[in-house]
Amino acid sequence: MQSEATDLISAISLEMEQRYRHLSDSPAEGHAVDGVEDVELAPRRLRRAKTSYTARAFRTVARENGHTGYGLRRGRGVAPAAGDLVLARVAAIGQHKRLEAYNSRRRHLFMGDEVIVAYGDRYAPDQFLAEVPHNLDYTNLVAAGGMASRVIEKHEEIDPATVLEPVGLITRDGEVLTLADLSGHRIRPWQEARAAMSADGPTVVMVFGSSMNSGKSTTVGCLVNGLDRAGLRVHAGKATGTGAGNDAGLFRDGGADRVVDFTDFGLASTFKLSVERIKDVVFSMAAVLAEGGPDVVVIEIADGIYQGETAALVADEDFRALTDRVLFACGEALSAAAGATLLQGAGLPLVAVSGRLTSAPLIAREAAAVVSVPIVPTFDLCEADVACRTLGLPAEVAVA
Repeated sequence: MQSEATDLISAISLEMEQRYRHLSDSPAEGHAVDGVEDVELAPRRLRRAKTSYTARAFRTVARENGHTGYGLRRGRGVAPAAGDLVLARVAAIGQHKRLEAYNSRRRHLFMGDEVIVAYGDRYAPDQFLAEVPHNLDYTNLVAAGGMASRVIEKHEEIDPATVLEPVGLITRDGEVLTLADLSGHRIRPWQEARAAMSADGPTVVMVFGSSMNSGKSTTVGCLVNGLDRAGLRVHAGKATGTGAGNDAGLFRDGGADRVVDFTDFGLASTFKLSVERIKDVVFSMAAVLAEGGPDVVVIEIADGIYQGETAALVADEDFRALTDRVLFACGEALSAAAGATLLQGAGLPLVAVSGRLTSAPLIAREAAAVVSVPIVPTFDLCEADVACRTLGLPAEVAVA
């Protein structure tokens, strides 16, 4: 019991410990039974639960099945894994006060709400470092897109994480349901995915950043918009990070004809994946986005270029061979200089620096003095001529 209480207090984090210490008097519902227990999940209960963006594929399938035939697996003998779907109850509201739903609407959370989310690991310097827990005791909502995980560290300027009480892992036909079971696309070995792409396929553009909130997604959205205005057919995706619908929606609104992210490949997040698995994800996404004959494929690589998985991609020669153009988003001149040096030193075809630093003319001028590629204001990429010139596309290609 002491270890369970310790797990709970760790999940709640120090600021909430005193207020919610009573939760540690007993284990979460999903952890309260010895061994492993399978129980029926009533259709009405399933319908009423708030389904997250990350679990959106489950909602579609459940509706097709009339919300029948599902169960819950719970007990002290159950250890969740990344990607497992869980029905959980909101036990304490913290940083995330709303849950991004299947349709990307942010739904307000209330104490006692039941939600359908997925377990996963999170790496977010501006928010949480979190890992999949070893049991179904109390845990945290660490991303608004719908991810359950145990907080290890948090940024000091944000609130403690919202606390979830797992009720049980969702099952069907006696098997725990995972995001991979429901995903629309398969992660293929990177060699197989690369072979599926024709040599004269689309121009493949990768967008990196110096960190979270460096302007990567906005850069992608604006670039997509400019290329669309030029009459080009653009497909876009986000290959790494933590599941959320905002970025996919931005790319779609910018004019991308097809948009996918890693959740479409059965992943709640890509943190802690092996380098080889990350390559499989990136190449599989590139192959999917290359289908249908687009002129350009634009893919965002999340987090900063020093983050483990991202750094491994930067150094990988197969990834380098896949990539035709690179843009780098950052917030200050020092990041621009360091990022450009790293990317160019790895042999990647960096063509421009953009992102948050371009909102400050003084910083942009500082950066222009220390990098060898153009500093392109993010929203200027919405202009057809700027977008095409940045990528070095010939004028005749850019005619609608």
